[in-house]
Amino acid sequence: MKTVYLHGWLLDGSEHMEPRPDCTVVTEGDRILSVTPGGPAPEGSRVIDLEGRYLMPGLINLHVHLPGSGAPKKKQKDAAATVRLVMKNGLTRRVGRSMCRKYARTELMSGVTTIRTVGGLGSFDSELRDSILRGETDGPRILASNMAVSVPGGHMAGSVAYAAGSEEEARKLVRTIMAEKPDWIKLMITGGVLDAKVKGEPGVLKMPPSYVKACCEEAHAGGFRVAAHTEGAEGVRVALENGVDTIEHGADIDEDTARLFLERGACDVCTISPAVPLAKFGREVMHSTELTQYNGQVVMDGIIACAKTALAHGIPVGLGTDTACPFVTHYDMWRELWYFQHYVGVTPAFALYTATRRNAEIAGIGGETGSIELGKCADLLVTQENPLENLQTLRTPWLVTARGKVYLHPQVKKIPVCEEQLDRCLAEEN
Repeated sequence: MKTVYLHGWLLDGSEHMEPRPDCTVVTEGDRILSVTPGGPAPEGSRVIDLEGRYLMPGLINLHVHLPGSGAPKKKQKDAAATVRLVMKNGLTRRVGRSMCRKYARTELMSGVTTIRTVGGLGSFDSELRDSILRGETDGPRILASNMAVSVPGGHMAGSVAYAAGSEEEARKLVRTIMAEKPDWIKLMITGGVLDAKVKGEPGVLKMPPSYVKACCEEAHAGGFRVAAHTEGAEGVRVALENGVDTIEHGADIDEDTARLFLERGACDVCTISPAVPLAKFGREVMHSTELTQYNGQVVMDGIIACAKTALAHGIPVGLGTDTACPFVTHYDMWRELWYFQHYVGVTPAFALYTATRRNAEIAGIGGETGSIELGKCADLLVTQENPLENLQTLRTPWLVTARGKVYLHPQVKKIPVCEEQLDRCLAEEN
C-alpha cells in the first residue's frame, strides 16, 4: 500500500531549503515514489493529511553511545567496573542489550531516524542494527562501530574501548572488531574532560601516532572508515596525519591543520551538547570540581572554534550529541542543532541541513537518506511549526517515519532534572 502525505510544507533537506507549500509526498514500502505540488492521493492509498504541518527528512545523529541514558550521577562511577558487571554473564548481557534497544527506540521516537554509534558494549550495536533491519524491533537505522580502540589509561579504556599496548595489538584489535561486521572503526586518540588531570589540558594526546596509523591502515584495508575522539589540537593533527576520516569533537585548529582536513578529505563532527553542562552549569549541579568546569569550557570553546574554522575553509561539518554523557539524553538531538545555530552562528536552515543531508553524506549514506527526493528512503519527520523559525519545535515531533513505517504522535520518557537544567540554560542563553 502506498502512503500519501498531503497538504504539508516541505523542507527537503537541501542546504538552502525554503518551505514549499502544499506538497504531496508519496511513499511505498521504504521508498519515496514522488514529491509533487498538491495533487490528489492515489486510489487505495493510506492518506496522512498534514494540515499545514512541516515535513522534512528524519534527523541523523552522528555520535551516540547507546549503553547510557545521559541521566547525571551524584558521583562519577567506575565505567570499567560497570561494564564488567553488564558483560558478566548471559543474564546481565541480556539486560544490557535490552537497555540499548530501549535507548535506540528513544532516538527514533524523538525524530532521529539514523544514528552512528561510536563506542558500545561488545557487539551489541551491530547485533541491534541487524535486528532492526530484520524487523524484529523498532529503532533507527544504525551505523555501528561496536567497541572502540584506546590505550592503557586512555579515554574509555576498559569500558566501551579496548586498550592496545602496541602497534601489533592495535592492528589485532581492529581486525577483531572488523570480524563483527560493524560499519565504522572508532579510536580514542586523546583524553577527555572527565579523565583530565591538568587544568587547561583536557584533550592530551594518549595514543601514539604509530598506533593511529596502524589502526587506520587495517581499517581502510578492510573497507572501513575511521572516526576518532580528539579534544586537543595535537590530537586532531595526529589523527589527520595518520588517516582518520572524521574528527569527533575537535579543538581550536590552525591553518596547517585546516589544510590537512582538506588534503585528507576528512570531516569534523561537532558535539557541543556534552560540553554545555560541564562549562555552563553550576558545580553543585554537575557534582564536579573547578578543574572539570574549567576544562569543560576549554573543550566547549575548542569544539565551537573547530566547527567555525572548518566551515570557513569548506570542510564538511556534521552534528552528533555524544549521548550518554551527563545531561545528554537520547531524545535531545534538537538541542545540538540549537547549539550549532547559537554558538557557531549558522542559520536554522543550515543547522537542519547539517543534521539531515550533510550528516548523511558524511556517514556515506547520502544516496540512501538525508533528503526528501525520489527514490530515497522514506525517513521522515513532521513538526507542528516551522523549524526554520524556531528549532525548538523539533523537540516534539508530530510524526516520525523510519524506512516507511509510520509512528504517529511519538512519545519519549524524559528525565526531569535534565529538562529543568538544560531549559534553564537555554533561557539564559536566549
